[in-house]
Parts: sequence; structure tokens; C-alpha cells
Amino acid sequence: MSLNPNQKRHLRGLAHALHPLIQIGQRGITDPLLAELGQALDHHELVKVRLAGDRDERQAQTAALIEATGAELVQAIGGIACLFRRNREQPVIDLPR
Repeated sequence: MSLNPNQKRHLRGLAHALHPLIQIGQRGITDPLLAELGQALDHHELVKVRLAGDRDERQAQTAALIEATGAELVQAIGGIACLFRRNREQPVIDLPR
């Protein structure tokens, strides 16, 4: 599912008040971290992740998280990335068209 600009704008507004649920530490992206992120996306649909490292490392981490979870990038500012993945069984967030 690809998000259109109107949907991304709506999700950015919702993400503004959120705190990061997942933090990437010294060990980087591990299987337990991906499992926790998958559970958070299933439950919340919209999750903030705190990234570590310089700009190139953060971009690589974001790409790896997106690829591993099937989520979509809503926004990435500095060391924070907002990811969205629709829960197909019980959607939590109503997206505008």
C-alpha cells in the first residue's frame, strides 16, 4: 500500500505527539528489535523509532527497517523516523482518501 501526500500529512500530524517506542542501540538492528517493531506496528500502526549514528547510518537503518517490516516511511527528521503499517485485521487509524 502506497500512501498519498494527503495521507502522509495526516499521519505526520498524528505522529507529532508520539514518543519513540523503539530505540536502536549499539548492536544495531537485531532480530529481537525487528520482532518488537513488528508487534508495535501491529498494535499501533504508527510508530516512532529513534535511530543511532550519522546521517548515512540512519538512512541505512531506516531502509533496513522498512524492508524487514514492510512498513512505509511517513517522515524522518534527524534521529527519528515515523513508520506506518496498516493492520489488515483490525485497523486502528482511519486514513483520509
